[in-house]
Amino acid sequence: MLRVTTITFIGAGSVEFTRDLIADILGFPELADVELRLHDIDPERLSTAGAIAASVAAQLGAAPKIGEYADRRAALDGADFAVNMIAVGGLDATRTDFEIPARFGLRQTIGDTLGIGGIFRALRTFPVLDGIAADMLEVCPDAWLLNYTNPMAMNIWYLSRTAPKLQAVGLCHSVYWTVVGLAEVLDIDPLEVSHLSAGVNHQAWLVRLERDGQNLYPLLDERIAADPELRRRVRVDMYRRLGYYPTETSEHSSEYVPWYLPREAEIDRLRIEPGVYVGMSEDNVASYEATRATLAAGLPVQLEGTATEYAPQVIHSIVTGTRRRIYGNVPNTGLITNLPDGAAVEVPCVVDELGVQPLHFGELPAQCAALNRSFLNVAELTVRAAVEGDPRHVRQAAMLDPATAAGLPVDQIWTLCDELTAAHGDRLHPALRTPVRW
Repeated sequence: MLRVTTITFIGAGSVEFTRDLIADILGFPELADVELRLHDIDPERLSTAGAIAASVAAQLGAAPKIGEYADRRAALDGADFAVNMIAVGGLDATRTDFEIPARFGLRQTIGDTLGIGGIFRALRTFPVLDGIAADMLEVCPDAWLLNYTNPMAMNIWYLSRTAPKLQAVGLCHSVYWTVVGLAEVLDIDPLEVSHLSAGVNHQAWLVRLERDGQNLYPLLDERIAADPELRRRVRVDMYRRLGYYPTETSEHSSEYVPWYLPREAEIDRLRIEPGVYVGMSEDNVASYEATRATLAAGLPVQLEGTATEYAPQVIHSIVTGTRRRIYGNVPNTGLITNLPDGAAVEVPCVVDELGVQPLHFGELPAQCAALNRSFLNVAELTVRAAVEGDPRHVRQAAMLDPATAAGLPVDQIWTLCDELTAAHGDRLHPALRTPVRW
C-alpha cells in the first residue's frame, strides 16, 4: 500500500492563501488523496480553514484527509511537508510597526521585508521559527519546510544558523509575477518569455529577459520612453538607472533604498503610497470575515487557485519525481559569488524526487550586488541580534537600513528601536527586550 503524503499548514488561518494552495495541491491527480493537517493558534480561524479545505476538496472532486490541529507538534508528527505562512502578532503588530515609526516621521510602504518594520517583524517571528524547527527535527526530521513568511531573507538566514539540519526553502511568487507584468507591457505572451533572475528575495534582478534568444530589454526601453506614466514607477526608475529590472513591486522596492520615501517630491513623482500595507492587511481581515459568512450560509468558497504558486509544484515534484525549475531562497554556498557566504539568496533551483537543489549562478552585475549587500547588511545584523542575544545589533541594523538612515538621525533611530521593543514585548527573544544605552 502506497504511503499517503502528509502536508501540514502552519498559520492555516491565512484563509485566502490556504484556499489557493490547497486548490493547487488537489488539482494534481497524484495529490488528490493527500492528508492535509491545518494548524493555527486562533481556534476560529482554524475552524474556518478546515471548512475551506472541505469546500475546495468537494468542488474539485478530491478526497483528502483533512484534520484541524490546535497543537503544532501533533500537526507536524510524521509530516512530509510543512507550509509556513504565519504572521506573528497579526494586524495589531503590523499597525504597531507603522504607527510608532510614523510618529517619528518615518515613512514605510509594506514594512515586511526590510526597514524598521522588516527588522521587528523578523525579531518577533524568530522565536516561533525556533519552535517550528525544533518540532520538525524531532517529529518529522525528513520533512521539507516550505516558507512563505516574511521577511524571507532574514527568516531563511536565521534558520540556516539555528537549525542547519532542517530542510528549508523560501518560496515567493515575485519573479513569476514580475515576468508576467513585463510581458503585458511588452504585449507578449508570458509563456514566450525566457528569463534568468538572481539576488535576494524582493530585490532580485532579471539579468536576462529574452524571447527566441533575442534580448527584450531594448523593446522594454522603447515602451518606457513612449509612456510617461510607465516612468512614474519606482522599479522602472531603478531599472533605468541600474540597468536591470528588480523583481518586486514599486511599493516594496521604494523602501529598500534611501532615494525615494524621505522626499515628498519623489513620492509625488513616482506615485508612492506610504502605509499602503496597513490597508491591505485590513482588507485581508475583511475578506476573511466575508469567507466565514459564505461558509456559514452553506455556500462554497470561490476557487481562485493560481496553478503558479511554488509550494504545490515543489510538493508534486518531490512526490512524483517530475522535474521543475523554480526560484528558491536558500543559504549562499558560493551560488552568487559576489554576495556574502551564508546569506539567504534567491536563485534558480531544480526540484525533483531528490528535493530542492539550488543552481550556481556566479557573479551579479556589480551595481546590483552592491545594492543587495546593503540589503543583506541589515538582514545579517538582525539575524545576529537574535542568534547572539545582542540588542545592540538591532539598533545597528536600523542604523544601516537605507531608508531608515535616510529618514532619521541616529539618536532617533535608537529611541525608535526602544519604543518598538517595548511595544512588541514578549514576542521578542528575552535577551532583546531591554533598552540599550551607549
